[in-house]
Amino acid sequence: MTIESFPGSSGYIDAGVDKKMTYFGNTYVLGLTAVAGIGGLLFGYDTGVISGALLYIRDDFKAVDQSSFLQETIVSMALVGAMIGAACGGWINDAYGRKRATLLADVVFALGSFVMAAAPDPYVLIFGRFLVGLGVGVASVTAPMYIAEAAPSEIRGGLVSTNVLMITGGQFLSYLVNLAFTELELSRKQLQGSLHGILICCLIFGLPFRAPISFLNNIFDNVPGTWRWMLGVAAVPAIIQFLLMLLLPESPRWLYMKKSKSEAIVVLSKIYDPFRLEEELDQLSSSLEEENQRKNAISYLDVFRIKEIRLAFFAGAGLQAFQQFTGINTVMYYSPTIVQMAGFRSNQLAILLSLMVALMNAIGTIVGIHLIDHSGRRKLALSSLFGVILSLILLAAAFFLASSGFANVGWIAVLGLTLYISFFAPGMGPVPWTVNSEIYPESYRGICSGMSATVNWISNLIVAQSFLSVADAVGTDWTFLILAVIAVAAFVFVYVFVPETKGLTFEEVERIWKEKAWGSNHGSEPLLENGAES
Repeated sequence: MTIESFPGSSGYIDAGVDKKMTYFGNTYVLGLTAVAGIGGLLFGYDTGVISGALLYIRDDFKAVDQSSFLQETIVSMALVGAMIGAACGGWINDAYGRKRATLLADVVFALGSFVMAAAPDPYVLIFGRFLVGLGVGVASVTAPMYIAEAAPSEIRGGLVSTNVLMITGGQFLSYLVNLAFTELELSRKQLQGSLHGILICCLIFGLPFRAPISFLNNIFDNVPGTWRWMLGVAAVPAIIQFLLMLLLPESPRWLYMKKSKSEAIVVLSKIYDPFRLEEELDQLSSSLEEENQRKNAISYLDVFRIKEIRLAFFAGAGLQAFQQFTGINTVMYYSPTIVQMAGFRSNQLAILLSLMVALMNAIGTIVGIHLIDHSGRRKLALSSLFGVILSLILLAAAFFLASSGFANVGWIAVLGLTLYISFFAPGMGPVPWTVNSEIYPESYRGICSGMSATVNWISNLIVAQSFLSVADAVGTDWTFLILAVIAVAAFVFVYVFVPETKGLTFEEVERIWKEKAWGSNHGSEPLLENGAES
Protein backbone atom coordinates (compact mmCIF):
# COMPACT_ATOMS: atom_id res chain seq x y z
CA MET A 1 0.00 0.00 0.00
CA THR A 2 1.36 3.44 -0.83
CA ILE A 3 0.90 6.88 0.64
CA GLU A 4 -1.36 7.94 -2.23
CA SER A 5 -4.12 5.58 -1.10
CA PHE A 6 -4.43 6.91 2.46
CA PRO A 7 -7.56 8.91 3.18
CA GLY A 8 -6.63 12.56 3.62
CA SER A 9 -3.11 12.09 2.29
CA SER A 10 -1.68 15.18 0.66
CA GLY A 11 0.19 13.09 -1.89
CA TYR A 12 -2.64 13.15 -4.46
CA ILE A 13 -5.83 15.14 -4.72
CA ASP A 14 -8.12 13.39 -7.20
CA ALA A 15 -7.95 9.70 -7.99
CA GLY A 16 -5.63 9.08 -10.89
CA VAL A 17 -4.42 12.70 -11.04
CA ASP A 18 -0.84 13.37 -9.96
CA LYS A 19 -0.78 16.58 -7.96
CA LYS A 20 2.45 15.99 -6.08
CA MET A 21 4.58 19.09 -5.68
CA THR A 22 8.29 19.14 -6.49
CA TYR A 23 11.08 20.84 -4.56
CA PHE A 24 11.36 23.73 -7.04
CA GLY A 25 7.66 23.72 -7.89
CA ASN A 26 6.68 26.72 -5.74
CA THR A 27 8.99 29.73 -5.48
CA TYR A 28 6.90 31.17 -2.64
CA VAL A 29 7.59 28.15 -0.42
CA LEU A 30 11.25 28.24 -1.40
CA GLY A 31 11.39 31.92 -0.44
CA LEU A 32 9.90 31.22 2.99
CA THR A 33 12.37 28.38 3.44
CA ALA A 34 15.37 30.49 2.41
CA VAL A 35 14.55 33.37 4.76
CA ALA A 36 13.75 31.06 7.69
CA GLY A 37 16.94 29.16 6.91
CA ILE A 38 19.06 32.22 7.70
CA GLY A 39 18.54 31.08 11.29
CA GLY A 40 20.38 27.92 10.30
CA LEU A 41 23.09 30.07 8.72
CA LEU A 42 23.59 31.85 12.07
CA PHE A 43 23.71 28.47 13.81
CA GLY A 44 26.32 27.13 11.39
CA TYR A 45 28.45 30.27 11.25
CA ASP A 46 28.74 30.47 15.01
CA THR A 47 29.60 26.75 15.21
CA GLY A 48 32.37 27.07 12.65
CA VAL A 49 33.85 30.52 13.24
CA ILE A 50 34.80 29.95 16.86
CA SER A 51 37.18 27.13 15.91
CA GLY A 52 39.30 29.50 13.80
CA ALA A 53 38.86 32.54 16.04
CA LEU A 54 40.03 30.53 19.04
CA LEU A 55 43.48 30.26 17.49
CA TYR A 56 43.79 34.10 17.61
CA ILE A 57 41.96 34.59 20.90
CA ARG A 58 44.71 32.47 22.44
CA ASP A 59 47.29 34.87 20.97
CA ASP A 60 45.53 37.96 22.39
CA PHE A 61 44.60 36.58 25.82
CA LYS A 62 47.44 34.64 27.44
CA ALA A 63 45.10 33.36 30.15
CA VAL A 64 43.11 31.58 27.43
CA ASP A 65 46.26 30.16 25.84
CA GLN A 66 47.34 28.69 29.18
CA SER A 67 43.96 27.17 30.10
CA SER A 68 42.16 24.37 28.24
CA PHE A 69 39.20 25.04 30.54
CA LEU A 70 38.88 28.67 29.37
CA GLN A 71 39.14 27.56 25.74
CA GLU A 72 36.38 25.00 26.25
CA THR A 73 34.26 27.56 28.15
CA ILE A 74 34.50 30.12 25.33
CA VAL A 75 33.22 27.44 22.95
CA SER A 76 30.71 25.94 25.35
CA MET A 77 29.10 29.10 26.76
CA ALA A 78 27.27 29.56 23.46
CA LEU A 79 25.93 26.05 23.99
CA VAL A 80 24.72 26.93 27.49
CA GLY A 81 22.84 29.87 25.98
CA ALA A 82 21.51 27.70 23.16
CA MET A 83 20.31 25.12 25.65
CA ILE A 84 18.31 27.78 27.54
CA GLY A 85 17.13 29.39 24.29
CA ALA A 86 15.87 26.06 22.95
CA ALA A 87 14.15 25.21 26.24
CA CYS A 88 12.28 28.54 26.16
CA GLY A 89 11.94 28.55 22.38
CA GLY A 90 9.19 25.94 22.28
CA TRP A 91 6.97 27.96 24.62
CA ILE A 92 7.78 31.23 22.80
CA ASN A 93 6.79 29.62 19.49
CA ASP A 94 3.52 28.28 20.83
CA ALA A 95 2.58 31.51 22.64
CA TYR A 96 3.72 34.20 20.18
CA GLY A 97 4.23 32.41 16.87
CA ARG A 98 7.14 31.37 14.69
CA LYS A 99 7.63 34.84 13.18
CA ARG A 100 7.99 36.73 16.47
CA ALA A 101 10.28 34.01 17.82
CA THR A 102 12.55 34.45 14.79
CA LEU A 103 12.64 38.25 15.21
CA LEU A 104 13.54 37.87 18.89
CA ALA A 105 16.33 35.40 18.05
CA ASP A 106 17.80 37.85 15.51
CA VAL A 107 17.88 40.74 18.00
CA VAL A 108 19.58 38.68 20.72
CA PHE A 109 22.08 37.16 18.26
CA ALA A 110 23.09 40.54 16.82
CA LEU A 111 23.52 42.00 20.31
CA GLY A 112 25.74 39.08 21.31
CA SER A 113 27.87 39.53 18.19
CA PHE A 114 28.50 43.18 19.02
CA VAL A 115 29.43 42.29 22.63
CA MET A 116 31.94 39.66 21.42
CA ALA A 117 33.55 42.05 18.94
CA ALA A 118 34.11 44.68 21.66
CA ALA A 119 35.12 42.29 24.47
CA PRO A 120 38.06 43.71 26.50
CA ASP A 121 38.74 40.41 28.28
CA PRO A 122 37.83 36.71 28.07
CA TYR A 123 34.94 37.06 30.51
CA VAL A 124 33.03 39.68 28.50
CA LEU A 125 33.71 37.50 25.46
CA ILE A 126 32.13 34.56 27.30
CA PHE A 127 29.05 36.69 28.08
CA GLY A 128 28.75 37.62 24.39
CA ARG A 129 28.97 33.93 23.50
CA PHE A 130 26.10 33.28 25.93
CA LEU A 131 23.88 35.90 24.23
CA VAL A 132 24.67 34.50 20.79
CA GLY A 133 23.79 31.06 22.10
CA LEU A 134 20.39 32.25 23.31
CA GLY A 135 19.58 33.51 19.81
CA VAL A 136 20.84 30.34 18.14
CA GLY A 137 18.84 28.17 20.57
CA VAL A 138 15.54 29.89 19.78
CA ALA A 139 16.32 29.81 16.05
CA SER A 140 17.17 26.09 16.15
CA VAL A 141 13.63 25.34 17.36
CA THR A 142 11.84 27.89 15.20
CA ALA A 143 13.30 27.49 11.71
CA PRO A 144 12.51 23.75 11.21
CA MET A 145 8.96 24.21 12.54
CA TYR A 146 8.27 27.27 10.38
CA ILE A 147 9.51 25.48 7.26
CA ALA A 148 7.75 22.18 8.04
CA GLU A 149 4.40 23.88 8.68
CA ALA A 150 4.54 25.72 5.36
CA ALA A 151 5.81 22.74 3.36
CA PRO A 152 3.71 20.22 1.39
CA SER A 153 4.18 16.77 2.92
CA GLU A 154 5.83 15.20 -0.15
CA ILE A 155 8.73 17.72 -0.11
CA ARG A 156 8.76 18.53 3.61
CA GLY A 157 11.92 16.51 4.23
CA GLY A 158 13.87 18.29 1.50
CA LEU A 159 12.71 21.74 2.58
CA VAL A 160 13.50 21.18 6.28
CA SER A 161 16.85 19.74 5.19
CA THR A 162 17.46 23.04 3.37
CA ASN A 163 17.67 24.59 6.84
CA VAL A 164 20.41 22.05 7.61
CA LEU A 165 22.10 23.04 4.33
CA MET A 166 22.07 26.62 5.62
CA ILE A 167 23.73 25.37 8.81
CA THR A 168 26.46 23.60 6.86
CA GLY A 169 26.70 26.56 4.49
CA GLY A 170 27.17 28.81 7.51
CA GLN A 171 29.96 26.57 8.72
CA PHE A 172 31.61 26.71 5.29
CA LEU A 173 31.21 30.51 5.23
CA SER A 174 32.79 30.72 8.67
CA TYR A 175 35.89 28.90 7.45
CA LEU A 176 36.10 31.20 4.42
CA VAL A 177 35.97 34.13 6.83
CA ASN A 178 38.56 32.47 9.05
CA LEU A 179 40.87 31.96 6.07
CA ALA A 180 40.31 35.48 4.71
CA PHE A 181 41.07 37.12 8.06
CA THR A 182 44.09 34.84 8.49
CA GLU A 183 45.45 36.10 5.16
CA LEU A 184 44.63 39.67 6.25
CA GLU A 185 46.44 39.15 9.55
CA LEU A 186 49.51 37.82 7.74
CA SER A 187 49.46 40.78 5.32
CA ARG A 188 49.04 43.22 8.22
CA LYS A 189 52.02 41.73 10.06
CA GLN A 190 54.14 41.77 6.91
CA LEU A 191 53.25 45.42 6.23
CA GLN A 192 53.85 46.34 9.86
CA GLY A 193 57.25 44.63 9.68
CA SER A 194 58.11 46.63 6.57
CA LEU A 195 57.05 49.86 8.30
CA HIS A 196 59.32 49.00 11.23
CA GLY A 197 62.25 48.56 8.81
CA ILE A 198 61.51 51.83 7.00
CA LEU A 199 61.19 53.66 10.33
CA ILE A 200 64.60 52.39 11.45
CA CYS A 201 66.14 53.57 8.16
CA CYS A 202 64.52 56.99 8.61
CA LEU A 203 65.95 57.24 12.12
CA ILE A 204 69.43 56.22 10.96
CA PHE A 205 69.55 58.52 7.93
CA GLY A 206 67.47 61.36 9.35
CA LEU A 207 64.85 61.15 6.60
CA PRO A 208 61.69 63.31 7.04
CA PHE A 209 59.18 60.41 6.88
CA ARG A 210 59.43 59.38 10.52
CA ALA A 211 56.20 61.07 11.67
CA PRO A 212 53.78 59.61 9.07
CA ILE A 213 55.37 56.16 9.21
CA SER A 214 55.27 56.19 13.01
CA PHE A 215 51.60 57.23 12.80
CA LEU A 216 50.76 54.30 10.47
CA ASN A 217 52.67 51.92 12.70
CA ASN A 218 50.68 53.07 15.74
CA ILE A 219 47.44 52.44 13.81
CA PHE A 220 48.52 48.86 13.10
CA ASP A 221 49.50 48.39 16.74
CA ASN A 222 45.99 49.38 17.80
CA VAL A 223 43.93 47.58 15.12
CA PRO A 224 41.46 45.24 16.89
CA GLY A 225 42.35 41.56 16.81
CA THR A 226 41.44 39.47 13.81
CA TRP A 227 39.09 37.34 15.89
CA ARG A 228 36.95 40.38 16.75
CA TRP A 229 36.00 40.84 13.10
CA MET A 230 35.40 37.10 12.71
CA LEU A 231 32.87 37.13 15.56
CA GLY A 232 31.36 40.59 15.00
CA VAL A 233 30.48 40.10 11.33
CA ALA A 234 27.96 37.44 12.41
CA ALA A 235 25.52 40.28 13.21
CA VAL A 236 25.06 40.98 9.47
CA PRO A 237 22.94 37.92 8.53
CA ALA A 238 20.89 38.34 11.73
CA ILE A 239 20.02 41.91 10.73
CA ILE A 240 19.21 40.80 7.17
CA GLN A 241 16.88 38.05 8.41
CA PHE A 242 15.15 40.47 10.80
CA LEU A 243 14.36 42.88 7.95
CA LEU A 244 13.20 40.14 5.56
CA MET A 245 11.13 38.39 8.21
CA LEU A 246 9.10 41.57 8.73
CA LEU A 247 7.83 41.09 5.17
CA LEU A 248 6.89 37.41 5.55
CA PRO A 249 3.72 35.87 7.03
CA GLU A 250 3.31 33.82 10.17
CA SER A 251 3.26 30.01 9.85
CA PRO A 252 -0.12 29.11 8.29
CA ARG A 253 -0.73 26.23 10.69
CA TRP A 254 -0.03 28.47 13.72
CA LEU A 255 -2.32 31.16 12.31
CA TYR A 256 -5.13 28.66 11.78
CA MET A 257 -4.81 27.04 15.20
CA LYS A 258 -4.00 30.11 17.30
CA LYS A 259 -5.02 33.36 15.65
CA SER A 260 -6.87 33.84 12.36
CA LYS A 261 -8.26 31.26 9.95
CA SER A 262 -8.68 33.88 7.22
CA GLU A 263 -5.00 34.92 7.41
CA ALA A 264 -4.00 31.25 7.31
CA ILE A 265 -6.10 30.68 4.19
CA VAL A 266 -4.42 33.64 2.45
CA VAL A 267 -0.98 32.11 3.10
CA LEU A 268 -2.03 28.56 2.20
CA SER A 269 -3.59 29.76 -1.08
CA LYS A 270 -0.11 30.88 -2.18
CA ILE A 271 1.24 27.38 -1.51
CA TYR A 272 -1.51 25.05 -2.81
CA ASP A 273 -3.90 24.97 -5.75
CA PRO A 274 -7.64 25.22 -4.93
CA PHE A 275 -8.20 21.44 -4.75
CA ARG A 276 -5.21 20.85 -2.51
CA LEU A 277 -6.10 23.91 -0.41
CA GLU A 278 -9.52 22.44 0.42
CA GLU A 279 -7.91 19.21 1.56
CA GLU A 280 -5.35 20.98 3.75
CA LEU A 281 -8.08 23.06 5.36
CA ASP A 282 -10.09 19.92 6.13
CA GLN A 283 -7.06 18.42 7.88
CA LEU A 284 -6.43 21.63 9.82
CA SER A 285 -10.07 21.76 10.87
CA SER A 286 -9.87 18.21 12.21
CA SER A 287 -6.65 19.03 14.08
CA LEU A 288 -8.23 22.15 15.58
CA GLU A 289 -11.23 20.16 16.85
CA GLU A 290 -8.92 17.62 18.48
CA GLU A 291 -6.80 20.37 20.04
CA ASN A 292 -9.87 22.13 21.46
CA GLN A 293 -10.91 18.89 23.15
CA ARG A 294 -7.63 18.58 25.04
CA LYS A 295 -6.47 22.22 25.18
CA ASN A 296 -6.89 22.65 28.92
CA ALA A 297 -4.88 19.51 29.63
CA ILE A 298 -1.71 20.46 27.71
CA SER A 299 1.43 20.54 29.86
CA TYR A 300 5.06 19.53 29.79
CA LEU A 301 4.21 16.52 31.96
CA ASP A 302 1.95 15.22 29.19
CA VAL A 303 5.05 14.53 27.11
CA PHE A 304 5.95 11.80 29.58
CA ARG A 305 2.43 10.87 30.74
CA ILE A 306 0.68 10.29 27.38
CA LYS A 307 2.09 7.14 25.83
CA GLU A 308 2.04 8.08 22.13
CA ILE A 309 3.66 11.47 22.82
CA ARG A 310 6.24 9.84 25.08
CA LEU A 311 7.19 7.39 22.32
CA ALA A 312 7.47 10.19 19.76
CA PHE A 313 9.58 12.32 22.08
CA PHE A 314 11.84 9.36 22.94
CA ALA A 315 12.54 8.78 19.24
CA GLY A 316 13.03 12.49 18.47
CA ALA A 317 15.17 13.31 21.50
CA GLY A 318 17.21 10.15 21.00
CA LEU A 319 18.02 11.17 17.44
CA GLN A 320 19.07 14.62 18.64
CA ALA A 321 21.31 13.19 21.36
CA PHE A 322 22.99 10.67 19.05
CA GLN A 323 23.57 13.38 16.44
CA GLN A 324 25.89 15.05 18.93
CA PHE A 325 27.37 12.04 20.72
CA THR A 326 28.55 10.57 17.43
CA GLY A 327 30.91 13.55 17.31
CA ILE A 328 29.73 15.96 14.61
CA ASN A 329 30.39 19.18 16.48
CA THR A 330 33.62 17.80 17.87
CA VAL A 331 34.72 17.69 14.24
CA MET A 332 33.32 21.14 13.42
CA TYR A 333 34.38 23.03 16.58
CA TYR A 334 37.83 21.57 16.84
CA SER A 335 38.68 20.60 13.27
CA PRO A 336 41.58 23.11 13.03
CA THR A 337 42.86 21.85 16.39
CA ILE A 338 42.46 18.21 15.30
CA VAL A 339 44.37 18.97 12.11
CA GLN A 340 47.15 20.53 14.18
CA MET A 341 47.14 17.52 16.50
CA ALA A 342 47.56 15.38 13.39
CA GLY A 343 50.84 17.18 12.72
CA PHE A 344 49.92 20.27 10.66
CA ARG A 345 51.18 23.13 12.83
CA SER A 346 50.38 26.16 10.64
CA ASN A 347 47.23 28.06 11.64
CA GLN A 348 46.66 28.95 7.99
CA LEU A 349 47.00 25.35 6.76
CA ALA A 350 44.80 24.06 9.59
CA ILE A 351 42.02 26.47 8.64
CA LEU A 352 42.41 25.68 4.91
CA LEU A 353 42.05 21.94 5.51
CA SER A 354 39.09 22.59 7.80
CA LEU A 355 37.53 24.62 4.98
CA MET A 356 37.65 21.52 2.80
CA VAL A 357 35.92 19.53 5.55
CA ALA A 358 33.18 22.19 5.77
CA LEU A 359 32.74 22.11 1.97
CA MET A 360 32.23 18.34 2.12
CA ASN A 361 29.64 18.93 4.83
CA ALA A 362 27.67 21.32 2.61
CA ILE A 363 27.90 19.05 -0.46
CA GLY A 364 26.80 16.05 1.60
CA THR A 365 23.77 17.98 2.87
CA ILE A 366 22.75 18.77 -0.72
CA VAL A 367 22.83 15.03 -1.40
CA GLY A 368 20.70 14.53 1.73
CA ILE A 369 18.08 17.02 0.48
CA HIS A 370 17.56 14.79 -2.56
CA LEU A 371 17.63 11.47 -0.70
CA ILE A 372 15.49 12.29 2.34
CA ASP A 373 12.22 12.40 0.35
CA HIS A 374 13.24 9.53 -1.95
CA SER A 375 15.06 6.98 0.22
CA GLY A 376 13.31 8.01 3.43
CA ARG A 377 14.47 9.23 6.83
CA ARG A 378 15.12 5.86 8.48
CA LYS A 379 17.11 4.22 5.70
CA LEU A 380 19.17 7.39 5.22
CA ALA A 381 20.03 7.59 8.93
CA LEU A 382 21.06 3.90 9.09
CA SER A 383 23.34 4.10 6.03
CA SER A 384 24.81 7.35 7.36
CA LEU A 385 25.64 5.82 10.74
CA PHE A 386 27.27 2.79 9.13
CA GLY A 387 29.71 5.08 7.30
CA VAL A 388 30.26 7.19 10.43
CA ILE A 389 31.31 4.10 12.37
CA LEU A 390 33.92 3.17 9.75
CA SER A 391 35.23 6.77 9.56
CA LEU A 392 35.63 7.08 13.34
CA ILE A 393 37.57 3.81 13.40
CA LEU A 394 39.86 5.23 10.67
CA LEU A 395 40.40 8.42 12.72
CA ALA A 396 41.21 6.38 15.81
CA ALA A 397 43.71 4.30 13.80
CA ALA A 398 45.38 7.45 12.40
CA PHE A 399 45.99 8.92 15.85
CA PHE A 400 47.08 5.55 17.23
CA LEU A 401 49.73 5.31 14.50
CA ALA A 402 50.82 8.92 15.17
CA SER A 403 51.21 8.23 18.91
CA SER A 404 53.19 5.07 18.10
CA GLY A 405 55.82 7.07 16.24
CA PHE A 406 54.76 6.51 12.62
CA ALA A 407 55.57 9.47 10.38
CA ASN A 408 53.37 11.16 7.75
CA VAL A 409 50.04 9.84 9.04
CA GLY A 410 48.46 13.29 9.37
CA TRP A 411 46.79 12.93 5.99
CA ILE A 412 45.07 9.76 7.20
CA ALA A 413 43.44 11.81 9.95
CA VAL A 414 42.37 14.45 7.42
CA LEU A 415 40.98 11.69 5.17
CA GLY A 416 39.09 10.27 8.16
CA LEU A 417 37.59 13.69 8.90
CA THR A 418 36.52 14.13 5.27
CA LEU A 419 34.96 10.65 5.07
CA TYR A 420 33.22 11.22 8.38
CA ILE A 421 31.57 14.39 7.06
CA SER A 422 30.74 12.70 3.73
CA PHE A 423 28.79 9.98 5.53
CA PHE A 424 27.33 12.12 8.32
CA ALA A 425 26.10 15.11 6.31
CA PRO A 426 23.49 13.42 4.05
CA GLY A 427 21.91 11.40 6.88
CA MET A 428 22.49 12.18 10.53
CA GLY A 429 22.81 15.86 9.69
CA PRO A 430 19.27 16.53 8.38
CA VAL A 431 17.33 13.49 9.64
CA PRO A 432 17.07 14.42 13.37
CA TRP A 433 15.85 17.96 12.60
CA THR A 434 13.44 16.75 9.90
CA VAL A 435 11.97 13.98 12.03
CA ASN A 436 11.54 16.29 15.03
CA SER A 437 9.71 18.85 12.90
CA GLU A 438 7.04 16.33 11.86
CA ILE A 439 6.49 13.65 14.53
CA TYR A 440 4.64 15.62 17.22
CA PRO A 441 0.90 16.44 17.38
CA GLU A 442 -0.03 20.06 16.65
CA SER A 443 -0.78 20.82 20.31
CA TYR A 444 2.63 19.60 21.47
CA ARG A 445 4.83 20.49 18.50
CA GLY A 446 6.29 23.61 20.09
CA ILE A 447 7.09 22.21 23.51
CA CYS A 448 8.30 18.84 22.19
CA SER A 449 10.48 20.45 19.52
CA GLY A 450 11.92 22.78 22.16
CA MET A 451 12.60 19.92 24.55
CA SER A 452 14.25 17.76 21.90
CA ALA A 453 16.35 20.69 20.70
CA THR A 454 17.38 21.24 24.31
CA VAL A 455 18.53 17.60 24.42
CA ASN A 456 20.59 18.32 21.30
CA TRP A 457 22.24 21.36 22.89
CA ILE A 458 22.87 19.61 26.22
CA SER A 459 24.55 16.77 24.33
CA ASN A 460 26.45 19.32 22.26
CA LEU A 461 27.61 21.04 25.46
CA ILE A 462 28.82 17.78 27.03
CA VAL A 463 30.82 16.88 23.93
CA ALA A 464 32.31 20.36 23.43
CA GLN A 465 33.20 20.79 27.10
CA SER A 466 34.79 17.37 27.44
CA PHE A 467 36.47 16.57 24.11
CA LEU A 468 39.88 18.19 24.72
CA SER A 469 39.95 17.00 28.33
CA VAL A 470 39.07 13.43 27.36
CA ALA A 471 41.63 13.51 24.54
CA ASP A 472 44.28 14.70 27.02
CA ALA A 473 43.32 11.96 29.50
CA VAL A 474 42.99 8.88 27.28
CA GLY A 475 44.45 10.01 23.97
CA THR A 476 42.81 11.16 20.75
CA ASP A 477 42.80 7.64 19.34
CA TRP A 478 40.72 6.25 22.21
CA THR A 479 38.45 9.30 22.13
CA PHE A 480 37.45 8.60 18.53
CA LEU A 481 37.08 4.90 19.31
CA ILE A 482 34.60 5.81 22.09
CA LEU A 483 32.64 7.87 19.56
CA ALA A 484 32.60 4.85 17.21
CA VAL A 485 31.05 2.68 19.95
CA ILE A 486 28.39 5.36 20.53
CA ALA A 487 27.67 5.38 16.78
CA VAL A 488 27.02 1.63 16.94
CA ALA A 489 24.49 2.26 19.74
CA ALA A 490 22.90 4.99 17.58
CA PHE A 491 22.51 2.53 14.68
CA VAL A 492 20.66 0.09 16.94
CA PHE A 493 18.47 2.89 18.33
CA VAL A 494 17.35 4.10 14.88
CA TYR A 495 16.68 0.54 13.74
CA VAL A 496 14.49 -0.25 16.75
CA PHE A 497 12.73 3.01 17.67
CA VAL A 498 12.50 5.35 14.64
CA PRO A 499 9.68 4.69 12.13
CA GLU A 500 9.61 5.91 8.54
CA THR A 501 7.68 9.17 8.04
CA LYS A 502 8.51 9.92 4.40
CA GLY A 503 5.62 11.53 2.55
CA LEU A 504 3.13 11.34 5.42
CA THR A 505 0.99 14.25 6.54
CA PHE A 506 1.22 15.48 10.15
CA GLU A 507 -2.05 13.72 10.90
CA GLU A 508 -0.81 10.42 9.46
CA VAL A 509 2.41 10.63 11.47
CA GLU A 510 0.34 11.18 14.61
CA ARG A 511 -1.54 7.96 13.86
CA ILE A 512 1.79 6.08 13.69
CA TRP A 513 2.48 6.83 17.35
CA LYS A 514 -1.04 5.91 18.37
CA GLU A 515 -0.59 2.55 16.64
CA LYS A 516 2.74 1.98 18.38
CA ALA A 517 1.19 2.93 21.71
CA TRP A 518 -2.16 1.18 21.51
CA GLY A 519 -1.95 -1.29 18.62
CA SER A 520 -3.05 -1.23 14.99
CA ASN A 521 -6.74 -1.39 15.92
CA HIS A 522 -6.58 2.17 17.26
CA GLY A 523 -6.65 3.80 13.82
CA SER A 524 -8.66 3.04 10.74
CA GLU A 525 -5.66 1.78 8.76
CA PRO A 526 -2.18 0.61 9.79
CA LEU A 527 0.52 3.16 8.90
CA LEU A 528 3.70 1.83 10.48
CA GLU A 529 4.57 -0.45 7.61
CA ASN A 530 3.15 1.78 4.93
CA GLY A 531 5.24 4.77 5.91
CA ALA A 532 8.42 2.76 5.56
CA GLU A 533 7.43 1.30 2.20
CA SER A 534 6.00 4.37 0.50
